[in-house]
Amino acid sequence: MASDSAKDAASSLPDGSLCGHETLEDMLKAHLPKDKLEEAFRVLHGHSNCEGLASSVTLPEPAVEAAQRLEFDLQAFRFGAAREQLREPRVVRAALVQNRIVLPTTAPFAEQRSAIMSRVTEIINIAASCGVKILCLQEAWPMPFAFCTREKHWCEFAEVVPEASGSNGGDDNNGVRCNGSGSSSSSRSGSGGGGSKAGPTVDLVCELARKHNMVIISHVLERDVTHGNTVWNTAVIVGNKGNIIGKHRKNHIPRVGDFNESTYYMEGNTGHPVFETEFGRVAVNICYGRHHPLNWMGFALNGAEIIFNPSATVGGLSEPLWPIEARCAAIANSVYVGAINRVGTETFPHAFTSGDCRPAHADFGHFYGSSYFAAPDGSRTPAASRCRDGLLIADLDLNLCRQVRDKWGFQMTARYDMYRDLLDRYCRPDFKPQIVRDPTLPPA
Repeated sequence: MASDSAKDAASSLPDGSLCGHETLEDMLKAHLPKDKLEEAFRVLHGHSNCEGLASSVTLPEPAVEAAQRLEFDLQAFRFGAAREQLREPRVVRAALVQNRIVLPTTAPFAEQRSAIMSRVTEIINIAASCGVKILCLQEAWPMPFAFCTREKHWCEFAEVVPEASGSNGGDDNNGVRCNGSGSSSSSRSGSGGGGSKAGPTVDLVCELARKHNMVIISHVLERDVTHGNTVWNTAVIVGNKGNIIGKHRKNHIPRVGDFNESTYYMEGNTGHPVFETEFGRVAVNICYGRHHPLNWMGFALNGAEIIFNPSATVGGLSEPLWPIEARCAAIANSVYVGAINRVGTETFPHAFTSGDCRPAHADFGHFYGSSYFAAPDGSRTPAASRCRDGLLIADLDLNLCRQVRDKWGFQMTARYDMYRDLLDRYCRPDFKPQIVRDPTLPPA
């Protein structure tokens, strides 16, 4: 049993820390000598293709000072790739943003959203000052992750997302501009809006993208007013001209623990779209989709170079999986992966239960942050803070995707036709598993 002094020490630790440390890396640095620390990081983070561990990047001093003043974690790294003779490096500076809610969940909804928008705007502005060109926000960033409660008034946070001018993946998908980006309302139409104006966070992100020449992936609750005010869990891909390139709706909806999300929205209907931007081809595997290997594969087969995974997950449920899944997906599909998790503990006005025999409780548990990038060669960055808002930046040489494919040949040696036949048989009502039984066993 822990002593009283140990209990007192634990209670004084920062919310969500590891024995008082913001990250696993910080804890190892505090307890391992340098030579052993390097070996631990070699195993923990992996070697990159040609230069060893993902190396730190020096950022502008004003950005570092601003992060300290605003009290958020700022880290930057680079992944190396071999220098090629026939192709120039294709380095893009990408970033992940993790954020906690700013006001209590009892505050008026408009004030909650406005406070988060102000906070995230500050972080995006600093990302721009660091030269970031592709940035992804966490799942449902403008609101509390209230989907544990099953209370429907949280649907008020849902907002209209205008369609791009063509369908996802079409040849004529040039995007639409949002309210704040200089277009008339007549250019906004489609399943999200039926001519309605874009919602406030969609508008904000469009304006920031245009201002900073930055592709921004913004994850919101989407209200589809054309189709009976249906609510979707949606990632909006905003181009660096302030235009909406397209959107993707969450493919897999969890029904585990307090994740009562199917009370609010169901599985998406957009497939596995990949969005070609000025800076690279990106896709979005939203949250629970990271547990489904074929979901990652769908985006990779469609040509993604970077797959972002905006998430909201808590330590008591998924932390053993978190450091592994994005890295495995990067390896298996020869792509970069950016995994983002929200941070903090969100307490709601009314206690709830989830049919898992736990007593009624008023919070999800701690969202442990720990956002990171993984590369196609299996290397990864250190994690962002478990306790604070964070901006994690990485220089990604997209040439590494093809270099790894050439080296390992995972796609070349895959048996897609065989997988297709198996899945086709499996989806039929008369499917019979291919089990070869030992004839010496007694009758079943």
